[in-house]
Amino acid sequence: MDSLATLFSNPIKPIQAEEGKTRSLNAAATEEHSCEFGSGKYYALCAVGGALSCGITHTAVTPLDLVKCRLQVNKEKYKNLGNGFKLTVAEQGAKGLMLGWAPTSIGYTAQGICKFGFYEVFKNFYGGLMGEENAFLYRTSLYLIASASAEFFADIALSPMEACKVRMQTSGLGTFPTTLREAAPKIYAAEGIAGFYKSLVPLWGRQIPYTMMKFACFERTVEALYANVVPKPRDECSKSEQLVVTFAAGYIAGVFCAIVSHPADTVVSYMNKASGSGIGDAVKALGFKGLWGGLGPRIIMIGTLTALQWFIYDGVKVQLRLPRPPPAPMPESLRIKLGLAQD
Repeated sequence: MDSLATLFSNPIKPIQAEEGKTRSLNAAATEEHSCEFGSGKYYALCAVGGALSCGITHTAVTPLDLVKCRLQVNKEKYKNLGNGFKLTVAEQGAKGLMLGWAPTSIGYTAQGICKFGFYEVFKNFYGGLMGEENAFLYRTSLYLIASASAEFFADIALSPMEACKVRMQTSGLGTFPTTLREAAPKIYAAEGIAGFYKSLVPLWGRQIPYTMMKFACFERTVEALYANVVPKPRDECSKSEQLVVTFAAGYIAGVFCAIVSHPADTVVSYMNKASGSGIGDAVKALGFKGLWGGLGPRIIMIGTLTALQWFIYDGVKVQLRLPRPPPAPMPESLRIKLGLAQD
């Protein structure tokens, strides 16, 4: 853990908002916390939470992801979700539904480390640059830019395993290896290192909007649930009750995530299947309707995934006793400027 912490050690020191005061989120560690908010250890443990969150959930839904990918790239053969499962089991047996589990597990574990770890880093850094008042007023923009920055690096970590996974899942039976240890060398021999990154740009096109929606929608939904639905303040809720709110907000965010990122997801699947094809080739071959193929299964998959990811991530924070500051309240200085301060 110490070696992991060094990767995040003092990545960016909190920037002073005014006269030595840092943002309210930069709370010092208390006796009940295992580390100080914004410390290297804090970011490292957040990365551990992200690894578990993304690695476990994506591996668990490998069967659904497999059928979704096949619906996207071979709509003539795979008519719908049920038909896709039926054909896969008939041709490859029940174990065929787990095809691609290894690159899925490795790739999304690496992605989760960067996605959640760097999100916490960038949110703290950009918030410090903005100052306490602007960080509150424009917090949605803060969530969007921090998550986009984190996902940029997360997709670089994911791309090689995503290329292997999609090729394994969508190639015709007997035309491509079905194990990672054989698939990766074959891609490298045929296309070199570029073969692992040829779909990186559409991957960014899929994942960056998805992650921006995932984090911004989640953060604001949590705010809305505590303000309008939960009958008591967050600090009066038990940790179990807070995790229920986390799960609900995660599912709501997941539905929107699936919709905004689906066309790019379809292009990624097509490009990894069709060797040598570009983004334009994929869009032309698929057509507008084809870009939305498999949306239903993906909404189910991503909604469930996102809810579980936030639940696991927040649960890991609870178990590791990490600081979990509530949504920042309006700064007193801003309340005074807006005439909202109580006399």
